[in-house]
Amino acid sequence: MPHIDPRDRLIVALDLPTVAEAEAMVARIGDAATFYKIGLELTFGGGLALAQRLVADGKKVFLDLKFHDIGTTVEKATAQVAGLGATFLTVHAFPQTMRAAAKGKGGHPLRVLGVTVLTSYDENDLREAGYALSIKDLVQRRALQAREAGLGGLVMSPEEVADMRRLLGPDMIIVTPGIRPASAARGDQKRVMTPAEAIRAGADHLVVGRPITQAADPRAAAQEIVDEIATAL
Repeated sequence: MPHIDPRDRLIVALDLPTVAEAEAMVARIGDAATFYKIGLELTFGGGLALAQRLVADGKKVFLDLKFHDIGTTVEKATAQVAGLGATFLTVHAFPQTMRAAAKGKGGHPLRVLGVTVLTSYDENDLREAGYALSIKDLVQRRALQAREAGLGGLVMSPEEVADMRRLLGPDMIIVTPGIRPASAARGDQKRVMTPAEAIRAGADHLVVGRPITQAADPRAAAQEIVDEIATAL
């Protein structure tokens, strides 16, 4: 596993409705975190401008936009994101989409991450959507396709991390949402793990939202997770 500072391993999900609330949250967290995720909700409320401000302030930004469209559109949209200074961008892990995103980023240091199976899905959800494969088999297939497409990493449930780390080796970044400290509620996540368990399984970065942003003291909550990551390492 590459050397990554424990603070950089925590990605705080700014799943908040307004930029003002997100900026206030970043201020409350202070130096306890360095890496922030901006998803669809905040993106459409001014989040791209916020991303640029965070990058200018020395923060790392994960744009969780989950691109999936015709190849040309994905390629050109990825090229636009590459110019924003983000560290990570997500696309759905369909082969054509991943190849287009890899082409669109070109030589830019942006890491494109393939989203394998959403952590809010379980086996019943896959069957309802028409998939014959199990979660484990679908994640494995998409992980190998992501590597073949030249992506920088993957997003997956912590439950799949250990197997995929053994399959892929140390080179691809693995980012895991569905992280819940032992004292936190599961919320709408169905496949979850504690920070220490996910790091020991081989995750590089952990995405944590509500256990931090809804805490009485977000800075202390973030620091507690960073400390747990450091201990697990």
